[in-house]
Amino acid sequence: MHRPRILFLDAHDSFSNNITSLLATLLNADVFVLPIDDPLLPSQTPTNLPNTSTATTTTTTTTPPNGPKDDPRRARFIAELARYDAVVCGPGPGSPDNDADVGLMRHVWSLANSELLPVLGGDVGEAEWEAARWEPFGACPDLVPLAWVEEQREDTGTERILMAVKHKAKPFWGVQYHPESVCTEEEGNKVILNWFRQAQRWNEEMGRVLKLDGHGLARTATKPSLLSQLDGWPTEHGTRQWWEVLEANPELHCTTVPLPDGVQIPDIVEAVASECSERIVLDSANAAPATSRADVRGRYSIIAAGLDEALRIEHHVGDSYATIKVGSFGGSPVNLTDKIPLDGDRDVWGLIAAFHQARHLPATEPSYTPFVGGFMGYITYEQGLSRIGVSLEQPRPHHRPDVSLAWVTKSVVVDHLQQEIHVQHLSSANLERGSWMDQAADKLRSLQNPQRRPSFNKPVVAPSTLPLKSRRPSMSVSIQPPQTKEYEAKVRVCQEYIAAGESYELCLTDQTSIIRPQSDTLLRPNTAHLPPSSRKEQQQQQHLPVHPSPSPSTPSSSSWALFKRLRRHQPAPFASYLRLGGATLVSASPERFLTYDRGGRCSMRPMKGTVRKSARVATLAQAERILHVPKEEAENLMIVDLVRHDLHGVCGAGRVCVPDLLRVEEYQSVFQMITVVEGRLPPALPASAARDGKAAGGGGYTGLDVLAASLPPGSMTGAPKKRSCEILQEIEGHKERGLYSGVVGYMCATGRGDWSVTIRSLFRWDDEQVVVNGDEGPETHEVWRIGAGGAVTILSTPEGEREEMFTKLAGPLRIFGEEPGRE
Repeated sequence: MHRPRILFLDAHDSFSNNITSLLATLLNADVFVLPIDDPLLPSQTPTNLPNTSTATTTTTTTTPPNGPKDDPRRARFIAELARYDAVVCGPGPGSPDNDADVGLMRHVWSLANSELLPVLGGDVGEAEWEAARWEPFGACPDLVPLAWVEEQREDTGTERILMAVKHKAKPFWGVQYHPESVCTEEEGNKVILNWFRQAQRWNEEMGRVLKLDGHGLARTATKPSLLSQLDGWPTEHGTRQWWEVLEANPELHCTTVPLPDGVQIPDIVEAVASECSERIVLDSANAAPATSRADVRGRYSIIAAGLDEALRIEHHVGDSYATIKVGSFGGSPVNLTDKIPLDGDRDVWGLIAAFHQARHLPATEPSYTPFVGGFMGYITYEQGLSRIGVSLEQPRPHHRPDVSLAWVTKSVVVDHLQQEIHVQHLSSANLERGSWMDQAADKLRSLQNPQRRPSFNKPVVAPSTLPLKSRRPSMSVSIQPPQTKEYEAKVRVCQEYIAAGESYELCLTDQTSIIRPQSDTLLRPNTAHLPPSSRKEQQQQQHLPVHPSPSPSTPSSSSWALFKRLRRHQPAPFASYLRLGGATLVSASPERFLTYDRGGRCSMRPMKGTVRKSARVATLAQAERILHVPKEEAENLMIVDLVRHDLHGVCGAGRVCVPDLLRVEEYQSVFQMITVVEGRLPPALPASAARDGKAAGGGGYTGLDVLAASLPPGSMTGAPKKRSCEILQEIEGHKERGLYSGVVGYMCATGRGDWSVTIRSLFRWDDEQVVVNGDEGPETHEVWRIGAGGAVTILSTPEGEREEMFTKLAGPLRIFGEEPGRE
């Protein structure tokens, strides 16, 4: 008996890979995937989003819906179906009445008797679940009800909701729930097994034989690896580029010094990286038990040094190229820049993978830290959107990098557990005595003298519980938070989309802008503050954007002071400070996005469900009672299943697990619900293996594959990811999120990596400035932005979502209300 072959029709749902994994492992089958809008098959009408004011679905149909019988594309689809024992029509957003939402599935339901094969259908659109009641099926004699549930309704009493049906005459079955969900019990697996037994019995009774001539159209569920793009990467005249040989075949040099008592990360940064025009600091700010009551603590802090000489890879979404540049080398300016063309499969991720692979350190290389050198930097939310095919409004009003990565060869890693500081240099040259590494170690040893460093041991103050509108900034700062009524209205629009079946969950966000004097005016008397009575009018008239060319500048006392202030008031395990690529980021993120090791083990920690600390909610037990309710757990579970889908798309079937589900953790000012999802990368296989039903290959998989496949972070999008992001683009007015909702972290030359979600943070761009009329005339001010929001479900309330948004906003925002110069 042959190994079963199943075709999965993918409606672009964020749970699809979980279903294909379940089918492969439970049925011991080879599962192939075909998108419902495959361009090689019968044409489909493009997806139509509902109107943002009413969220009613636009119905479109093809003419005729199934195409002519002699249509060669339809014949090709029928020939494809003949290659499989059964078809599973996956769930997806939208409505069955919209051809674009069902695509190829409509052709399955209209198969002639000679073309039939067993089919299991999932739902299309949450609205159809709720509309499918027991009573209406009395008017559909071809469907036989198999299962239903009963729900209590306040207005109508008990209602029976149909959950499964079968066709009287054809081998068609349908379910309206998710047997692949992480919370589905073994009974859900039995449903799949029972269906497939009946499918196999039908095939035997009909004497059906598979037709496997030629190559099929469908692919395996596992994505090809990024390293498969290394073959044929373009070079000029067949020669290697300068950036391909720069710092190739490096060796690790390291020295270790004790961490002096009382020395904190800002002290170390100021000792070893104060001369750099740009900085990257990944700070486990809550590592010391005395600074935080958090359950989750980081062990390592990582500081990039020598960034002025670090090679950069940058990419702006919308460009057909990436930029590689080096500003200086050996202390002398060189200003080398190349634009690398990108097309088709050769995207920026393939370029990053190629550069990283050429400098990969062997597994035998000894390492005492998680990072010895490699890429550090940020990736914006918009870069993630481009990866999943969500278009940005064009033309974009700027040319800022969406990917900004520095190849760091000089670094300092602090091991807070072992109380050690590792000074590291990744270099292909022999280091002489008196090198940067020796000088940095000497500076760090000098910190043992308390009189030579400032004190950062001030007591931690809990965030203010005053409403935002009653807080008076102490400097010339204009704070513009979201409008309460407008935000609540957006929540209602989200729920209209959800009720229309367009999404399960939408992670709505908004931004607060903070307009303040540039760093050189921060310590002047408070003369630039606009009168409150005319502030709004003056801002409308005088906040004129200017766009100077971005250029590196010395890290301002303002942004560095903001970082030190934020880490003191809101210590977090994944805090960060970046001055890179024309951006400044100050972050107190509590959420790890992705971590991976050189052995192929990956871990993600989606965070959904927040309650603010208060007199009413002061203990973990109190927080658990509030968060372990259907609404909060549903938010978390939907994102968990989305994350499982992302991991399954790289790791493959049966290689993803959930060791920790719906755990409530304590942080400095809030309690959060998290889940841990883990995966194991598959071994490398040749690219031809994809045609044989095995995992797609073409090169070994790395953590970079998971990173590229998982952006933007599911905890910041909703599910299904692509459709939800398209809807959010409309609701949020096509305002770019930028660094907020993106990720920050590193990918080490050894193959390790660690990335955090950019939340609880504030950021600004060098090219975004406004002109404000001050007492002494026009003054140029900088613009900081803080993003905040929450996951909207059908169970949300506008007031609750608004409160959650302001709770998350309060931590970063309150640092602007502190008098300057108190560091």
